[in-house]
Amino acid sequence: MAAAKKAVLGPLVGAVDQGTSSTRFLVFNSKTAELLSHHQVEIKQEFPREGWVEQDPKEILQSVYECIEKTCEKLGELNIDISNIKAIGVSNQRETTVVWDKLTGEPLYNAVAAPVSPGPSDPGAVFPSGSSIPAAGTSSVWLDLRTQSTVENLSKRIPGNNNFVKSKTGLPLSTYFSAVKLRWLLDNVRKVQKAVEEDRALFGTIDSWLIWSLTGGANGGVHCTDVTNASRTMLFNIHSLEWDKELCEFFEIPMKVLPNVRSSSEIYGLMKISHSLKAGALEGVPISGCLGDQSAALVGQMCFQDGQAKNTYGTGCFLLCNTGRKCVFSEHGLLTTVAYKLGRDKPVYYALEGSVAIAGAVIRWLRDNLGIIKSSEEIEKLAKEVGTSYGCYFVPAFSGLYAPYWEPSARGIICGLTQFTNKCHIAFAALEAVCFQTREILDAMNRDCGIPLSHLQVDGGMTNNKILMQLQADILYIPVVKPSMPETTALGAAMAAGAAEGVGVWSLEPEDLSAVTMERFEPQINAEESEIRYSTWKKAVMKSVGWVTTQSSESGIP
Repeated sequence: MAAAKKAVLGPLVGAVDQGTSSTRFLVFNSKTAELLSHHQVEIKQEFPREGWVEQDPKEILQSVYECIEKTCEKLGELNIDISNIKAIGVSNQRETTVVWDKLTGEPLYNAVAAPVSPGPSDPGAVFPSGSSIPAAGTSSVWLDLRTQSTVENLSKRIPGNNNFVKSKTGLPLSTYFSAVKLRWLLDNVRKVQKAVEEDRALFGTIDSWLIWSLTGGANGGVHCTDVTNASRTMLFNIHSLEWDKELCEFFEIPMKVLPNVRSSSEIYGLMKISHSLKAGALEGVPISGCLGDQSAALVGQMCFQDGQAKNTYGTGCFLLCNTGRKCVFSEHGLLTTVAYKLGRDKPVYYALEGSVAIAGAVIRWLRDNLGIIKSSEEIEKLAKEVGTSYGCYFVPAFSGLYAPYWEPSARGIICGLTQFTNKCHIAFAALEAVCFQTREILDAMNRDCGIPLSHLQVDGGMTNNKILMQLQADILYIPVVKPSMPETTALGAAMAAGAAEGVGVWSLEPEDLSAVTMERFEPQINAEESEIRYSTWKKAVMKSVGWVTTQSSESGIP
C-alpha cells in the first residue's frame, strides 16, 4: 500500500512556517494540496528587562534545521521519496528585526521581537488625534516597548510626520514596525554600530535571516526579502515597491544594510546544506516563495479577487481584505499593506488589514481570571447548553476600544444581566463579542474599499468552535467558509514556492485549486434579528466608553 501511495504522489513542496512561539516545516502534495507530514519545535522568548521581548536568531535557525530534518525522517517512514521536494517556501512572523555580521554569520544582537498577536494598546503609536491607541494590527499581548522614546523623538522632528510616513508606507509611526527597532539597535548596541561602520552589518526580518542562512550564509547567502515583509518595515514605499530614500533619511537608516526586495514567488537561491542539517537530499532545492504570515494565509485561502477577505482567529483576530491592484487608504484606522506579488513580472496586489484586539484572549480571561471554564474547549459546551446570551452583552475593552472607535477611555463591561443570567449566557456572550468585533472591522473595510463582502474565509485555532463559526455567519449575515485543511499560512508559502517561474509545479488557477474542500456556515437567523443584535452590541459598546477619565487614574496598572 505504501508503494502504491508513493507511485501516485506528484511533486512535493515544503514550507517553513516560522512564528513567534514555534517553527514548523510542512510538506504538501502540489497536485492535491494535501499535507503529507510536518514537524514543530517550540522556541523561547526572552525578557531581558520589563517591556523588552527578544528571541535568539540562532535558536530560530536551528529550529528550522531540526524541523526540516525531522519532517524528512517522517516522510522516509511513510516511504515517500524526499527527492520529490521541488521547492521550499518561507512564511514568517512579521516585523521582528535581526542584524547580523555578513562575514561570520553571527547575529550582532538578539532578534527584537514583534508581538505574538494584537492586544493591549501600544503607547508608542502616534496618531493625528493624539490618541495613544495604535492602528489596527499594531498592538500586542507581548509588546516590546524599548522603542517608545525613539518614536516620541521621531514624532517631534517633522510636523505631521505621521502622514509623511503613512502616505508612503500605509503604516502609522509606531513602535511595532521594524524601522524603529533597527534605529534603537543602531543607537544602543555598540556591536551593531561598529559592524555598520565597517560595512559588515546586514539587516532583515526573520525571512531575510532564514533565506540568507539557508542559501549559504557567510558563504554566498542571498540577502533578500519579499514585498510583503518589506512593506512592514516602515522603510518601504508601497507605491514604487522600493526602499524609500526619504524614509531611510528620516529614520537615519543606512540603505547599504537593507536586503534586496523581490517578489513573493521567484527563485531566490538554492538550499546549501549546513553542518547543522543532515537532510542532504534537500541540497540544491530552490527557495522560491516568501510571504509574511498574514499574506501567506490570504494566499493559502486563495483570496485572489478584489474584495475577498480572510480572518485568522487566535489570541486576537487578523483580518485582511484584498483590494486588488490599488492602494486603499483607510479612514477608519486600518493599515494599508502589500498583499502579495506572485512573480517578478506579475502585478502587486494590496490589502487592508485590521485586527480585533481581544478574541481568544477573552476565552482565556474567562478561564484564568473568572474560573468559569477549566479549558478553552469547554466554552463551546457551555454556550451550546443555552444557545443564547439571553440579552447579555460582553464588551472586552480591557485596554480601550480599537478600530473603528479609537477610544482609550473605554473598559470592559458585561451588561444586560438579570437574575436568570448564568455562566453559560456569559460564555455565549463572549463568543458573540468576537463576532461583533469582527463585523465592526469588516464594516470599516467595506466603507473604505466600497466592496461589500459576499462571504468571509476563516482560519486559526478558534475556527474549530462550530458555535462561534455559526454565530459569525449570523452576525455578519453572510456565509463563513472554513477550509478543511487548517494550515493555510504554510499552504500559502508552499503555493508561492511551487508556482515560481523555473519551478512550475503548482498552478494558482482557480480551477486547479478546487481540491481544497471547504466547510460552509450559512446565516440561520433573519436579517432583521441580525441587525437588532448588532445595534444592541453597539449600544453596549457606547456604555463602555468614558470609564477612564485620566491616564493617572490607572497609574498603578503596569
